[in-house]
Amino acid sequence: MRVTHWLTSLAFVALLVSGVEVLLSHPRFYWGETGNVLETPLFSIPVPSSRGTVPTGYDYVLPDQNGWSRYLHIESAWLLAFTGLAYLLVGYSTGQFRSHLMPPPSELRWSAARRSIAEHLRFSRAALGDPWSYNTLQRLAYLLVIFGLVPLVIWTGLAMSPGFTATWPATVMLLGGKQSARTLHFFVSIALTVFVFVHLGMLVLAGFTTRVRAMITGHAEVHL
Repeated sequence: MRVTHWLTSLAFVALLVSGVEVLLSHPRFYWGETGNVLETPLFSIPVPSSRGTVPTGYDYVLPDQNGWSRYLHIESAWLLAFTGLAYLLVGYSTGQFRSHLMPPPSELRWSAARRSIAEHLRFSRAALGDPWSYNTLQRLAYLLVIFGLVPLVIWTGLAMSPGFTATWPATVMLLGGKQSARTLHFFVSIALTVFVFVHLGMLVLAGFTTRVRAMITGHAEVHL
C-alpha cells in the first residue's frame, strides 16, 4: 500500500503539471466529437494560450511547452494505471478493501454520516480519526476515488487517444465523442485535485510529520 501510495503521488504531480501545460495549448472545451477555433465552445478557461491561433482575448501568447508536456502526461498516465492495477489486485487478494475501506452498515446510516460531516466541518479531533483506521467519510471518499474517479480519468484519457479508439471505438462512443471525453477528463481531474488538497489539509491537522513517517516506514509513535 505504501509503495503504490508514493508511486501514485509521483504520477499525480507529473500529470497535474503536464496537464496544465497541455490545457494551455487550447483552453477551450466542447461537447461531441469535434471542436476547433471556428466553433463556439461549451466554455473557456480565462487564461492565455500557448498557441497564437487559439482566440483567448489576451494579446500575448505563452511559451509553447506542448511537446514535453504531452509525452510526460502519457508516461505518467501509464504509471498511474499500472500502479492502480497492482493496488487493486493486492487489495482484493489480501482483503484490504473489505477490512479497511468498506464501511460497516451502521456507518452508512444518514445519522452517522451527518455526524461525521459535522465533525469534519468543526475540525474536531474525532474527524481526524484513529491513525491506524479510516473514519466513515475517509472510507467513502477513498472508495469514490479508487473505484470511481481514477478509473474515469483513465477512461476519458484513453478516449482521447486516436490509436486506442481506433482499436476500441466504443471507448469514446460511450462518452459522446472525443471532445466530450476531454471535457469530462477536465472535470474529473479537478475533482481529484480537490481531493488531494483536502487530503493534505487533513494531514496537516492530524499531524503531518507523524502521518508521513508512518506512510514511509510503516511505523510511527502516536501520542493521544
